[in-house]
Amino acid sequence: MKNKKHTYKFNPHTLSYEKVIVTMRERVKKVSFAVAFGLVLGVLFLIIGFQVIDSPKEKSLKREIAQYKRQLNKLNDRVNRAEEVLLDIEERDDNLYRTIFESEPVPSEVRNSGIGGVERYADIEGYDCSESIIATSRKVDDLSKRLYVESRSLDEIYEMARTKNERMAAIPAIMPVPKNQCKIVSGFGVRYHPILKSRRAHTGIDFAAHKGTRIYATGDGTVVAAGRNLQGYSGYGVVCVINHGYGFQTLYAHMAEVKVRPGQKIKRGELIGIVGSTGLSQGSHLHYEVILNGKKVDPVYYFFNDLTPSEYEEVIEAAKQDNKVLS
Repeated sequence: MKNKKHTYKFNPHTLSYEKVIVTMRERVKKVSFAVAFGLVLGVLFLIIGFQVIDSPKEKSLKREIAQYKRQLNKLNDRVNRAEEVLLDIEERDDNLYRTIFESEPVPSEVRNSGIGGVERYADIEGYDCSESIIATSRKVDDLSKRLYVESRSLDEIYEMARTKNERMAAIPAIMPVPKNQCKIVSGFGVRYHPILKSRRAHTGIDFAAHKGTRIYATGDGTVVAAGRNLQGYSGYGVVCVINHGYGFQTLYAHMAEVKVRPGQKIKRGELIGIVGSTGLSQGSHLHYEVILNGKKVDPVYYFFNDLTPSEYEEVIEAAKQDNKVLS
């Protein structure tokens, strides 16, 4: 039983109400328990509230993050489309533009080389969206590098286009001896050498012709070597070498005499020597070579300016014959 000031408790032994006396310690204990319970309950409500209910600032941040993700996806789509366009330009560059100018394609290791730096993306690691951001950054960096390579390549193509007439004049594009005054007796490849008595690489074409037949430059250029028994040209006899530029050189060997001098500028079709049989030679003929970027190539594929299609086919077939060489 309670009144306004005191609490009473019924005692069944005495059959009477006795006043309950509450000590200060018990009062403090009750108050402390009530405060602690209230704090725990308040913290619990706060935790539930933070987990379930977003604050205005959190709502704003979540909207921003969602917008950033949408923009990142759009950026990825744009990068992918740009990559497809660049890939098309690269293919045209290698298979069309450079083919027109007879230039080697850009090496794949140059186009596809990676961008160095293990720690390049370290500053954007450790976040929830780090993986997607790093992937996009890699794409952009790769695209930037490939664009730079392609820009340099197009500069080269522009220069080749600008100098197209000079390049075309420099390419060794005619037969060095008039087609009606010679006969191909041995082509490019492994052939039997009648003097050395063995099969060996024949790095040019032998044109059989009468002694005294005129020899002409097959392209514009500059004479870099001319004379008899020159150092580095053992066995060639009287030889002439012309540098045409753009990676091309031509060599004319076993001549009776040379009509030009080193350093002299030469035009295609200009007289440079006379057919003979000097050096390691068997019979009057001209040994003719084409060198492209330091490598000796088959000259037969460069006789396209002064032959009809049927004549060119005949030359190709004659050069294929596995005949004895004359030098």
